[in-house]
Amino acid sequence: MSVNNTNNTIKYISLKTALPGPMAEQLMQRRNEHVPRGPFNTVATFAAKGEGALLTDVDGNTFIDFAGAIGTLNVGHCHPIVVEALKDQLERYIHPCFHVMMYEPYVALAEKLNAWTPGNHQKQTFFLNSGAEAVENAVKLARKYTGRRAIISFERGFHGRTYMAMSLTSKVKPYKDGFGPFVPDTYKMPYPYYYRAPVNMTSDEVDDTILAQCEQLFLTEVPGEDVAAIIMEPVQGEGGFVMPSARFVQGIKTLCERYGILFIADEVQTGFGRTGKHFAIEHYGVIPDLITMSKSIAAGLPISAVTGRAEIMDAANVGEIGGTFGGSPLGCVAALKVIEIIESERLAERALHIGAVVDERFRRLQQLVPQIGDVRTLGAMSAIELVQDPATKAPDKQLAQRILREAHSRGVIVMGAGLYGNVIRLLSPLVITDDQLNEGLEVLEGAILAAVAH
Repeated sequence: MSVNNTNNTIKYISLKTALPGPMAEQLMQRRNEHVPRGPFNTVATFAAKGEGALLTDVDGNTFIDFAGAIGTLNVGHCHPIVVEALKDQLERYIHPCFHVMMYEPYVALAEKLNAWTPGNHQKQTFFLNSGAEAVENAVKLARKYTGRRAIISFERGFHGRTYMAMSLTSKVKPYKDGFGPFVPDTYKMPYPYYYRAPVNMTSDEVDDTILAQCEQLFLTEVPGEDVAAIIMEPVQGEGGFVMPSARFVQGIKTLCERYGILFIADEVQTGFGRTGKHFAIEHYGVIPDLITMSKSIAAGLPISAVTGRAEIMDAANVGEIGGTFGGSPLGCVAALKVIEIIESERLAERALHIGAVVDERFRRLQQLVPQIGDVRTLGAMSAIELVQDPATKAPDKQLAQRILREAHSRGVIVMGAGLYGNVIRLLSPLVITDDQLNEGLEVLEGAILAAVAH
């Protein structure tokens, strides 16, 4: 059965079956029998091939990918430069383990990130496997260096699923429910959410109120002198693409400096050109003490990094940080090529263009669809927040779910987000062409209108 869209403007999406198709249905049965239900899946099918911003499944259905492996594929699926570098590396050596015999790509990538990250101070970098591991190790280093115990994160923040990272994460379901007790000496500060601020309160007033509450935390929960670090997403990813002002971020940095607290920027989702700069923290005029990175660092290979001030990074003694697979040669080689591609193809500038196109489309659609309560964009991190009523701003998770299902059935892969599950977020590869971007947005717009009319 063909369900392909007959619109003449559709050039890239090709839907030959309903979802899941027959081959995907067989794989789904095997997945349900042999894999636990815990790992979630966005689209009810299985990948066969990825290229740039396109994904084709096992039944021959081709989708425009606005999810990008949750922001992992800034340079797209199977960028040929990365693929060739990996083939070459595979023929040399796969994994001697940096702790057994060192290899040059590890050092080369550390050098590159030390130069690429914000600040002219002396830095050092080491590598791990995942964003959560990067967060865990940034916390270890902060505690080791400061000799302090407490770590502060923010409401709605997401930092991973390991126990320290999960303790720092704010959203209870599905990430924390039933998994306690959690790591002690972790605390949450409020984070500005200007769309949901009290009526008539300005952004500056929101910032001032929250910064005062942060200061109050040192009186009511933990002394500032006992806090090792504050960790912040420059844009809250899983939290719904909630974006603070530069004034607020600078206020937190000032608070850190006043009490000798380290500032950790969690750039796992926001890094590597996604927001129009190498790292999102650069939008705020703040230089962090430590930066955690993963996702788009290596075009889909599992590697993460912590980069920070050399004196902090060197606080750990020999053997106190690391891991068997951390900084694998394949991941390091891929990451070096990713940075080369971002620079040569000017993908940070491309992110600004993508964001401008998406923002304009969403804001125009917002005039027709009052359930689109807010549009938020920073570079190619774009989202709409869906509400039942624009006056009450009551979240509409059900509408968000209908939009996701409708978009997937029409050949566009998008994901949800937000504390209330009412946000649709876009994280397309930065290599997406204008034709692909516009086609995907046209189809997504149709999915939104259909879901609203449901």
